[in-house]
Amino acid sequence: MAALKTSHMGIELKNPVIVGACSMTSNLGSIKKIEDEGAAALVFPSLFEEQIELERMKLEEELQSGSNLHAEMIDIFPDMEHAGPAEHLMWVSKAKESVGIPVIASLNAINRETWADYAVQLAGTGVDGLELNFYATPTDFNRDGSDVENEQIAIVKEIKKKVKIPISVKLSLYYSNPLSFIRKLDEAGVNGLVLFNRFFQPDIDIEEEKNIFPFNFSSETDNRLPLRYAGLLYGNVKADVCSSRGIIYAKDVIKMLLAGSTCVQMVSSLYKHKVTHLKTIIDALNKWMDDKGYNDIDSFRGKLSRKNSSDPWRYTRAQYVKLLLHSDQFMREAKIS
Repeated sequence: MAALKTSHMGIELKNPVIVGACSMTSNLGSIKKIEDEGAAALVFPSLFEEQIELERMKLEEELQSGSNLHAEMIDIFPDMEHAGPAEHLMWVSKAKESVGIPVIASLNAINRETWADYAVQLAGTGVDGLELNFYATPTDFNRDGSDVENEQIAIVKEIKKKVKIPISVKLSLYYSNPLSFIRKLDEAGVNGLVLFNRFFQPDIDIEEEKNIFPFNFSSETDNRLPLRYAGLLYGNVKADVCSSRGIIYAKDVIKMLLAGSTCVQMVSSLYKHKVTHLKTIIDALNKWMDDKGYNDIDSFRGKLSRKNSSDPWRYTRAQYVKLLLHSDQFMREAKIS
């Protein structure tokens, strides 16, 4: 039987399948099931600074809501303070204690000065690694892209100074040159890169004439974007590359490994096919490796990356031109008549 060992953020994994942050990884019962079905690691849902601030404001509003009804009313309120991240940190600690596989904490802060503070608190729970969710949704017409990038690099450097556990960054694609920014992150010392974050996108209900935010699972075609970047990054960064989005079946995992990823994160697939799907994927990966004669993942990881491909243009836009020039062959391969 082939050896499936690999790594993420330098953390040794028994196989390349990680369960990404979701409701399943926040429940002690389901994370035990995730471990039992063979997952190599899991990401606990994010500590959202925005949520903490909103809850704090709501508490303050409730405490003050009756204070002007009567001069003595203020005396009936106990001396309370918002718990802040304490409850979240407690559950992260419990998750770490309840399973033997690596547990990765996730952080989504909004203020530069609080990123490092929350990172230190999460590291104190005993987790194996920390995933930083970096994004900058384009809403400010006056902010230069380099300002966003420089601030995020500064955050990484500050966190690296204050915590000893491995750090990964989960990125969006909203950068003018993602490869350049990824290189800067790599130079700043991040241990892992998770590509890419999937955001809720707004929609409009034309009957009700209102804005809505529909929840959509990843589709199999969503994995082509992380596939492209895994292929481009292989051999060019020190950090481990973890592919995320559209990883549904074992073949998707294999594709990412061939492109150069060290591991993948899955979420939508488990909602669609249940947690037991993990074992199906891992068994299929093992069988494929045995059939191909691969003893371990390093025997084929990056085999079809841009660095090792006989046709490096496959990972560039010029491939579109090639398809046009060889449209007959393309139609045959795609079985289009």
